[in-house]
Amino acid sequence: MNSYRPLHDGWTVTPVAPDGSVPAEVAAEPVPATVPGCVHTDLLAAGLIPDPYLDDNELRLAWIGRTDWRYETSFQWQPGNRHVDLVCAGLDTVARVEVNGHEVGRTANMHRGYRFPIGSVLRPGENRLSVRFESAYRYAERIREELGARPSSYEPQPFPYIRKMACNFGWDWGPTLVTAGIWRPIGLHSWRTARLALVRPEVTVDGAEGRVSLHVEIAREETAADVPVTLTASLHGPRIDQLQGHVVLGPGQRSGTITLAVKDPARWWPRGYGDQPLYDLALRLHTADGAELDSWARSIGFRTIKLDTTPDQHGTPFTLVVNGVPVFARGVNWIPDDVFPTRVDRSRYETRLRQACEANVNLLRIWGGGRYESEDFYSVCDQLGLLVAQDFLFACAAYPEESPLAEEVAAEARDNVVRLASHPSLVLWCGNNENIWGWHDWGWQPRLHGRTWGAGYYFDVLPKIVAELDPTRPYWPGSPYSGDRSRHPNEPEHGSMHIWDVWNEQDYLHYRSYTPRFVAEFGWQGPPTYATLRRAISDDPLAPDSPGMRHHQKAENGEQKLARGLAAHLPPPRDFDDWHWLTQLTQARAVSVGVEHFRALQPVCMGAVVWQLNDCWPVTSWSAIDGDGRRKPMWYALRRIFADRLLTIQPRPELNPDGGGLALVAVNDSPEEWSVTATVARLGLDGQPLAKTELPVTVAPRTAAAIPLPALLTIPEDERAELLLAEAGGERAWWFFAEDSDLAYPKAAYDAVVEPFSGGAKVTVTARTLLRELTLFPDRLDASAEVDQALVTLLPGESTTFTVTASAPLDPTALTQPPVLRCVNDLVAA
Repeated sequence: MNSYRPLHDGWTVTPVAPDGSVPAEVAAEPVPATVPGCVHTDLLAAGLIPDPYLDDNELRLAWIGRTDWRYETSFQWQPGNRHVDLVCAGLDTVARVEVNGHEVGRTANMHRGYRFPIGSVLRPGENRLSVRFESAYRYAERIREELGARPSSYEPQPFPYIRKMACNFGWDWGPTLVTAGIWRPIGLHSWRTARLALVRPEVTVDGAEGRVSLHVEIAREETAADVPVTLTASLHGPRIDQLQGHVVLGPGQRSGTITLAVKDPARWWPRGYGDQPLYDLALRLHTADGAELDSWARSIGFRTIKLDTTPDQHGTPFTLVVNGVPVFARGVNWIPDDVFPTRVDRSRYETRLRQACEANVNLLRIWGGGRYESEDFYSVCDQLGLLVAQDFLFACAAYPEESPLAEEVAAEARDNVVRLASHPSLVLWCGNNENIWGWHDWGWQPRLHGRTWGAGYYFDVLPKIVAELDPTRPYWPGSPYSGDRSRHPNEPEHGSMHIWDVWNEQDYLHYRSYTPRFVAEFGWQGPPTYATLRRAISDDPLAPDSPGMRHHQKAENGEQKLARGLAAHLPPPRDFDDWHWLTQLTQARAVSVGVEHFRALQPVCMGAVVWQLNDCWPVTSWSAIDGDGRRKPMWYALRRIFADRLLTIQPRPELNPDGGGLALVAVNDSPEEWSVTATVARLGLDGQPLAKTELPVTVAPRTAAAIPLPALLTIPEDERAELLLAEAGGERAWWFFAEDSDLAYPKAAYDAVVEPFSGGAKVTVTARTLLRELTLFPDRLDASAEVDQALVTLLPGESTTFTVTASAPLDPTALTQPPVLRCVNDLVAA
């Protein structure tokens, strides 16, 4: 009775009224187009533009975003069902849609879907479909002129005036590549009698009973408004074979609710807290005789989610509680994984999200300057047990609240809240990224002259929509936000906070000056891997300030901030190879200092969400995984510092004022008690013990315990020549009493043995001296090569084995010396 037919074939794209900025070869004739896709990827596939990710090609492609484009195709159609709708899941962004020369609809929002009735303009045989995209720049600039300019972090880019992926207009980690195109599926939906217009599952657990309330709205043919139709829901999964319920919608009825109760459902848990059982939920719309009119299906999970903000003696907590269990958020921020979203398929999501899991991450925050992700993203998170905190799409700017944006914001929010409601991984809605903070601190108020800036969205429109359509999930007005509009939005003692003064102004040890309740953003930059740099940048030679390197550094004063962070701790680099190694090392160390400190503060602090997991192109940034998908040293650091069990040495003078102020902190984020004897030794840099003790350590599940260390360990005789090492249960924690540039390091000496095998090699390194943060960079020899570990510190006589996988044999000699094999003390002069 109904059918859906994709319209993804036979498309072309053509510039509309091209001016002198459009190359003649692009304007000459229609270009074959891929749908879903965008103009940039179509022109790239046709060989008409250079790769915008390489060198500074981005600058020569600005004309694309300032040009209007027309996508066209033809399709065959024969009369059948009375109703035919053109369903557009995503148009980017300002579009006029025509069928056979008749306008059937207009759009101005990348982040929502549209449905246009087109039956009256179709004709038997061939039909012509055209989608004309107006320049997003021109539209946004026109709205800015109409509503008045508002302040933002990236002026004069007009992203606050259009409902489009904000980072298309450039960010401090991203290129300016303003896209246009049919970026999500498009097709014909033919139907009769009735169709499903909205399906919204509401999943709850109360004691031992799980409930699925399926709220449904239907659209009816006017001529069939009195025809009874039936909604039948079925649920299948663990502990139940098949559970069904139905409701009959009588004449004129257009909505109904079906509730299914499940006794003792298998609960969905975050990774590390339990399993992730999913249930198959299906809905059929059919006539009294059983003829199917429409259908819908999703996977759901039973779990409760609460955001605990009950005031306590420390202020206002910000704790995610899943199934009654407080969860420390070992998190990362997520940005779009590619500037061109259609290049990110399910396989790529799975790869990236598994990389997050392998780094012991349990939460991803989807940042508000990107997009609501595809079904594949949330589905993979459901399966992997990754929690998702979802920003509504507002970032780093004052946003107008007047028409036409107000209507689009509300429609977009309703569309996506309903679309994502079935996913158990989604645990939090957040109103915006840094806009409340911006209004307080970034000089916006004098420039606004009383104009709207987004408060109405964050404190009224969005919470009402969430309360109506997704009451099972908490809503938080912004990131950061302190829980009360009378407070500064970025107070450490209250709610969620962002820490950016460290990267921008301070040494990374300054992270330890904070006692936050939940850190939703903090981070430190580092360059991408060498193989990624060499693919993306043709500078010869590479240098920190060579043209390509500068172009792929988008942060304000980024080069100087990297240099400042390095100089505070490490010897000066002698060449680019040293610079590359030491800035990547500094990034890993900085994030480690922050995460270890925040985890050691639990339960006062209950979240450390690192900026950021991924990149959208090859760039020097805060990411752990670079734009080509390669793991930076920071990723290996995350794997250690986010492990269930962490041993760390922390300054805690309040616990040990007479003992050098150091404490051993054991963090146990596992479900079992951790009871172990810790051995703590003060050693010379030659590895010889100078003092040693054993300490009993017992840590309850999901907590941390701090044990003050005695003065014989924490007060060195010569801080330049000594270190602390704590060992317990296979975990290690190191403490050096002086900075690397001041330490009396021995020149690095080691023996290395390479054992090739099919598809790679094992590299065993035996230390003859202290080797600090030994790291192997096999991508310098083969771009496909990967290694299983990094940042390994060895005492004299200790060994470690690196397992390298690669698509080609690797030079054994090169594997065992700089710049492939590095440690901090290989910078010590002979």
